[in-house]
Amino acid sequence: MNKRWRKVAVCVLAFSLMGGSMLFADSVYQKVRVWSNGKELSDGGYLIDGKTYIPAREIDGLVIWSDSGKVKILKPNVHISLFKGDTIFGKVKVGKLKFRALCQVDSLTDDIAGVKLSIIDPSGNVKELDSSDLSSGQEDNFWFSTKEITYDFKESGKYRFGFYMKATRNGDYSLVSEKVVTALD
Repeated sequence: MNKRWRKVAVCVLAFSLMGGSMLFADSVYQKVRVWSNGKELSDGGYLIDGKTYIPAREIDGLVIWSDSGKVKILKPNVHISLFKGDTIFGKVKVGKLKFRALCQVDSLTDDIAGVKLSIIDPSGNVKELDSSDLSSGQEDNFWFSTKEITYDFKESGKYRFGFYMKATRNGDYSLVSEKVVTALD
């Protein structure tokens, strides 16, 4: 009988320690859902000691990783203006439209290798509208003007113009800014 109670006591103690460890681990960090500009970040984040940590690549900005373990996030001010002739617009009618985009960038703290402007239609289809490789030593404040673009706004809904940057010639583009235009019937 005595050996049986010892086994029960050891099992109870072991399960208590395991349960306490799990409760402690759960209180140290907590998975959280994170939204940025109305979109939920796919990886979410973690709440650790009252601070929220999110994956750097999930932020709308250019993330630069260095070999020394440093991470830079570039998030300059970007203003996207769309012109039909001399008239600026934010809404369009369904159908083909000729226009130009003028993107003004300021507060850029590092050199970048290139920029591009793309559009995502209401169905999620992406089309690159224009791009430009940049030389090193550009200014912290510059303008990117597209060529004349003809685009078919085929359906009514929200069209997202995305302004992207890349840090190196062979690097990937990262979304830095968006402008939404509504197409109406």
